[in-house]
Amino acid sequence: MTTPAAPRRRPAWAGRNYTLLTTAAVVTNLGSNGALIAAAFAVLEAGGDGGDVGLVAAARTLPLVLFLLVGGAIADRLPRHRVMVAANGLNCLSQAAFAVLVLTGEARLWQMMLLSALGGVGHAFFGPAAEGMLLSSVTAEQAGRAFALFRFASQGATMSGAALGGALIAVIGPGWVLAVDAAAFALAGALRAFLDVSHIPERGAGGGLLADLRDGWREFTGRTWLWAIVVQFSLVNAVIVAADAVYGPQVARDSLGGPGPWGLALGFFGAGNAAGALLMARWKPRRLLLVGVLCVFPFALPSAALAVPVPIAVLCLTMFVSGLSIEVFGVSWMTALHQEIPEDKLSRVSAYDWFGSVAMVPLAAALAGPAESAFGRTTALWGCAGLCVAATAAVLCVRDVRNLTRHSTPVALAKPDARPDAGPEPDAAPVREEDAAPRPEPGDATGGEPGSADAEGPVGRLG
Repeated sequence: MTTPAAPRRRPAWAGRNYTLLTTAAVVTNLGSNGALIAAAFAVLEAGGDGGDVGLVAAARTLPLVLFLLVGGAIADRLPRHRVMVAANGLNCLSQAAFAVLVLTGEARLWQMMLLSALGGVGHAFFGPAAEGMLLSSVTAEQAGRAFALFRFASQGATMSGAALGGALIAVIGPGWVLAVDAAAFALAGALRAFLDVSHIPERGAGGGLLADLRDGWREFTGRTWLWAIVVQFSLVNAVIVAADAVYGPQVARDSLGGPGPWGLALGFFGAGNAAGALLMARWKPRRLLLVGVLCVFPFALPSAALAVPVPIAVLCLTMFVSGLSIEVFGVSWMTALHQEIPEDKLSRVSAYDWFGSVAMVPLAAALAGPAESAFGRTTALWGCAGLCVAATAAVLCVRDVRNLTRHSTPVALAKPDARPDAGPEPDAAPVREEDAAPRPEPGDATGGEPGSADAEGPVGRLG
């Protein structure tokens, strides 16, 4: 008698690595997004003010800026899964120490800044290493579908983690939420230790770190649309972090009812991300960057809503719209990079993209408190919204941003004497759109991250 085969619980293309990566991303997103809220309220409960919250946020993001390029170089020279596990271990230890200090009532500002900085170092090394692991886990034919499923799962965890974290802070306090995040990093690191990298060829030594960085810089500056949007997002990301990480918790405490409603609002932001991922799985706009940049305007809505401040229901709506818009821009931006940048230059260009996009975040976080003292919280929030709108309008004046269109012809591999803006070789073979594997982008909102495959970091890179 023949025994019928057991039904598969996952698609045939979702192999071991893909399943481990997706599961680990869900675990860390559940923990990290609640921990971001917990860190802010831990500072406030310790007697800190908005300026202190900004200092802790700046301490978290400054190492990300300083070590990002180094992290990319290390990830190209060592097995990526080992770099990811080591980074998860560092994040686990720093969050566990943070939790102990908060639970014992011994947390000092300098200690919270130091531990947050260690978390930023971990993310700087994790992000570049995670960049290529997801795409290497599936075939080119299934990459688009796999990426959409991965992103949807990650954003669902972001939504749930923020809402659950806000509720748990109100019930058991921020210290225990930080402890849960430490455990999540430990579990995620254990899962990633089982990744199989035997199919990945050994990487050559290359031409050295400085030579690689110079080559990437030439590629980056040779495209007006590329550096213009990165400059735009150096400002947009900075003001969004100031509004969400520094002013948002204070508005929630004073006008919205505390961490619970604020966590709910961040959960709606995650729901918008998930809805945007579903939308972009089907919608393929022809003018990639024009559509993407137009969708940056709604990024200003949460800052404006907090400035009023509006009722929690209206704030949740604006967060949902903003989250959906971020996803439309993110997928459009990712597609443009995949389409226009030669494959052998993609990682270096991505490093400069990351670096520029987060470079001003520590400064903005540190200055948010003084700006509130000088101008008032309401004026500072309106300023954040206005700067976002102004930077976006300026980028729309760049012709290459308005005119870049989707096409199916790949960019030829760069040659030593090739110009950065050179087009594809005349005999380049066309690639089917479904075979063009998109790159994962760094996390979003304030929990992820800015080039990584999931939102583990202290700050999400939006651009």
